Amino acid sequence: MAISACDGTRPQPRHLMIPAVIEELDGIVDLDDIVILVATGTHRGNTDAELRAMFGDEVVDGVRIVNHDARDGSTLRWVGRLGKDVPVWLNREWLDADVRITTGFVEPHFFAGFSGGPKLVAPGLAALETVLTLHDASRIGDPRATWGSTVGNPVHDDVRAIAAGTGVDFAFDVVLNREQRVVSAFGGDLLAMHAAAIETARAAAMRPVPAPFDIVVTTNAGYPLDQNLYQAVKGMSAAHQVVRPGGTIICAAECRDGFPDHGSYREVLSSSESPRALLDAIAARPVTVPDQWQVQIQARIQSTARVVMHTGYLTDAELATAHLEQTKDIAAAVSAHGTDATICVLPEGPQTIPYVSAT
Repeated sequence: MAISACDGTRPQPRHLMIPAVIEELDGIVDLDDIVILVATGTHRGNTDAELRAMFGDEVVDGVRIVNHDARDGSTLRWVGRLGKDVPVWLNREWLDADVRITTGFVEPHFFAGFSGGPKLVAPGLAALETVLTLHDASRIGDPRATWGSTVGNPVHDDVRAIAAGTGVDFAFDVVLNREQRVVSAFGGDLLAMHAAAIETARAAAMRPVPAPFDIVVTTNAGYPLDQNLYQAVKGMSAAHQVVRPGGTIICAAECRDGFPDHGSYREVLSSSESPRALLDAIAARPVTVPDQWQVQIQARIQSTARVVMHTGYLTDAELATAHLEQTKDIAAAVSAHGTDATICVLPEGPQTIPYVSAT
């Protein structure tokens, strides 16, 4: 039996969900026959200390836990082409399992529509080439690939097709509040369960506003999501939903892991002299490179709005290579716009998504 779970960049309450699943299996499945696969996608694997914080000592000591590695071909198996011609390789242990269970949490996602559900299969347990296709420039550039969008969203559609085409026996997702506590839980058939969880998450986490704002102050929802600048793009993206063209986004994110050091995000981000040049370079690139999608979204935001960061671990010079500014004083940065500026504040960042109402 294989159970997939979110990696350490996500606030999934694994310490509650995984023991609950194991308890239900007591007397049915031996612990030696269970593997927990950490659905890292292309992120780094979690350390032993991180796994213990994520799952608890009892789970770590009693059940085999494996960090998925999208770059290790020996741990992957070819499935075929699914969705809109996506070449699919998935984790071998996942495919070899007699029973497959996904666990996750559902919230609006900045290009997949919503998190959770089928994303715990792909990109979570997919090969790098599969992830690159799911995140290519045409899919990410589609206007339907955005927060809360499930109709015609090419990323959402392909992720669902991969999970449905390879099989999930049971899916378990939760919806969280601002304190990251469980407010709703869903279980059952993957796609039906995910659809129900989406409606709850949409009602809880998406709010209309009457018009765009001059300034939007956002966070990246605190730890663990604000560990690096790469993840902070989500907070910027939430703010971008309701900032006027030419307006200012101020994003507070700790960024204790920097850009981070792993992956290609920093290299791609600093490879052009401006956000507009980055977008042109990505559009002209014949192949997708790792982390290109995050840069594409960030550059799209920065091409229409000024983005100012408030971080604890990145220097002004480091932020300048990312075409970003730094402020040590958010209140002063807001005041600089004058008393007539309209202001929106997103304390939970990407966990509460505003949108300009059509009415």
